[in-house]
Amino acid sequence: MNRRYTLAVFAVALAAPLLAADLPTPDSILDRFVGVTGGKDAYAARKTETVTGTVEFKAMGLKGTMVTYYEDPGKYYMAMDLAGVGKIETGLVDGVAWENSVLQGPRIKTGEERAQALREAAMNGAYQWRDLFKMAETAGEEVVEGEPCFKVVLTPDTGSPVTMYFEEQSGLLRKTSVVAASQLGDIAADSISTEYKSFDGILEPAKVTEKVAGQEFTITIDSAKSNEPIPAGKFALPEEVKALLARQKDAAH
Repeated sequence: MNRRYTLAVFAVALAAPLLAADLPTPDSILDRFVGVTGGKDAYAARKTETVTGTVEFKAMGLKGTMVTYYEDPGKYYMAMDLAGVGKIETGLVDGVAWENSVLQGPRIKTGEERAQALREAAMNGAYQWRDLFKMAETAGEEVVEGEPCFKVVLTPDTGSPVTMYFEEQSGLLRKTSVVAASQLGDIAADSISTEYKSFDGILEPAKVTEKVAGQEFTITIDSAKSNEPIPAGKFALPEEVKALLARQKDAAH
């Protein structure tokens, strides 16, 4: 073996643990994100959130509206209305994760898909990350959209790990990557977060670009209001979902 090559390999082997030791801990990266986006007190004080915006599938010429309601703990409802397609709803209440659309009808999420829905419904997930994931590790550095980022891998009790990329300079989350469970199987998905704005004291991305299975769409947030009353019955299961749940329970007996 070439001596210079051997020495180079040896030098890399020596340097590797030193480089790893220089990386910040995942706790410090995630806690810094909470701090720069508003702080623990702001997150702890948020008990409900109502988010409105638009969604656009530019390549397909589709555009529509979106509204999302959260209530701590564990209540979630999202409705997306696409022109020419119709309404798509998804939600979580009393541990039941569901979906209903004009294209596929009602559906109850189970297994990894349900576990994923439970994490996504956590309104203060950034603040509660220790409750949502059993392990976190700093996996290196990577440039995302031109910004040097720390790469953090979070592992849940159930389902695939979630990889987050936090800007080294600002501490803000720039990208999230996950292999999402779905009725069509596992699907790789990336979310790019940009245009952070303060919504009721918490800094959140006003624009999120989603890249899923070769498709790309953009969510633009118009407003995100905290601690406002949620409309009565907003988290109630739709009648189609209730009927499906009843049929599943009957079949199980």
